[in-house]
Amino acid sequence: MAEPVFSMEHVGKAFGEHTVLRDISLDVHPGEVVAIIGPSGGGKSTLLRCATTLEQIDAGSLRYGDLTVASTGSDGRVTYVKGDRLRQAKSRFGLVFQSYNLFPHMTVLRNIMDAPIAVQKRDRAEVEREARSLIEKMGLAGNEDKVPCQLSGGQQQRASIARALALNPDILFFDEPTSALDPELTGEVLKVIRQLAAEDITMIIVTHEMAFARDVADRVVFMDGGAIVEQGTPEQVLGAPQQERTRAFLARYSG
Repeated sequence: MAEPVFSMEHVGKAFGEHTVLRDISLDVHPGEVVAIIGPSGGGKSTLLRCATTLEQIDAGSLRYGDLTVASTGSDGRVTYVKGDRLRQAKSRFGLVFQSYNLFPHMTVLRNIMDAPIAVQKRDRAEVEREARSLIEKMGLAGNEDKVPCQLSGGQQQRASIARALALNPDILFFDEPTSALDPELTGEVLKVIRQLAAEDITMIIVTHEMAFARDVADRVVFMDGGAIVEQGTPEQVLGAPQQERTRAFLARYSG
């Protein structure tokens, strides 16, 4: 099997006395779509924030392919790479937030072009060509010069997906990408993510959309209490869960 695109090993994270991640180990391989489900407060969003270096881990290691981002030394302290190596790591992933996080003063086109030019120092003309192609792919043609407040929620989320893809990342992270949207706009965004899955884009998706997880994910991870309780194929975890906590969560969901 190919080397994982992304790995966490024995990761722990606490905020003060409150432990939010407990001994998390997770490998994601090229082209794999992993859906993370579980109750609110179970650690799902914190896992994504640690994976994307928005929060620092307290224990364990974090790796993108052959690049170790954080590791625990013999003294028990976690050390992060810095400078060019950290920038290199950050260009290996894209993150799509539930609240879009577009720059409000920038047009759609500038939002998408900003990071490839500023972070990756790529050629402006080439970046613009790719950005316009992504705008077309996301069904946003004609909106290039609009600012976010002129777009619907679904359009803003599709623009933020285009922005994440503009870095040509090895993996995309989605944090509840449809939680702020009404059902019609949710359908728009899920259609785009389905299209990316069909193109073998590697993804981790934190979601509360069980039917979507069943349809699109190669693997479902159920988290509760800051730990991975159960993982497997959608058929295994959603159809025949082994753990009582998983069964109780799914019963509440379908009920």
